[in-house]
Amino acid sequence: MSSAVDLTERPPSAEQTLSAPPAPQVDAESSGAAALLARRAGGLVWRISKPTIVIALFLLLWQFAPQLGLVDEVFLPPFSVVFQAFIDLVSTGEMWTHLSASLGRSLFGYAIALVVAIPVGVAIAWYKPVADFLNPILELFRNTAALALLPVFLLIMGIGETSKVALVVYASFFPILLNTITGVRTVDPLLIKAAASLGLSPLRLFQKVILPASIPAIFTGLRMAAASSILVLLAAEMFGARAGLGYLITAAQQNFEIPNMYAGIVAIALLGLAFNGVLLALERRFSRWRVDA
Repeated sequence: MSSAVDLTERPPSAEQTLSAPPAPQVDAESSGAAALLARRAGGLVWRISKPTIVIALFLLLWQFAPQLGLVDEVFLPPFSVVFQAFIDLVSTGEMWTHLSASLGRSLFGYAIALVVAIPVGVAIAWYKPVADFLNPILELFRNTAALALLPVFLLIMGIGETSKVALVVYASFFPILLNTITGVRTVDPLLIKAAASLGLSPLRLFQKVILPASIPAIFTGLRMAAASSILVLLAAEMFGARAGLGYLITAAQQNFEIPNMYAGIVAIALLGLAFNGVLLALERRFSRWRVDA
């Protein structure tokens, strides 16, 4: 009698066991990648939610403080009232009239300061004779506040557009200049020596090494100058202007239109945030070579 043997039930031999490929780790790898993505998503959500929570708490405090009698509602209306005034100014076009006037003056003066301050800063930082020649006058004016010179600008240039733009140029010039000087002077000397050893011309050395390494410091000055340009312009618009956010705030205060006054202040805050956001985006664009960019 012959008996059939079920070969499928035999255990694998030692050779088969040793030669068999290892079990795939797809599940472990995919779960690890999913966990990493989840952590990154959670971190991004937290970074976005933190400022949102702080702003929401501030707006809630603004809304309920007058209603609870913590402050006089006449002098600090609830945020809902200010928001409605802001919407009314936008719907009638009055807000755009004042915003465009301030934005035009600020951008024009800021652009002039940028075009002049960066080359002058590079020349001072790179060429000692230029620094020795210009340092005395720069030290004199850099310690003089722009608002202190507002009466001088008004007396010399009048109450028109020229004095306002000139004041913005003055306020924006020194933050850009000083940070450009700092950025150029703090470039790693080893980078400069390595580039010079490759036979780069001075122009190519500046283009490939000095300018890229100086960009973070220069953009710090640009952000500081943007804030200064808006502040001094608002002060200048309170004298002899017929349009602008500074004029809107002053006129609303004099006419006791308090919600409109706060709406103008909110518009200034939004304008400053927009300025800073654009500059931060440009800085990331031009400094992608940095690890933390």
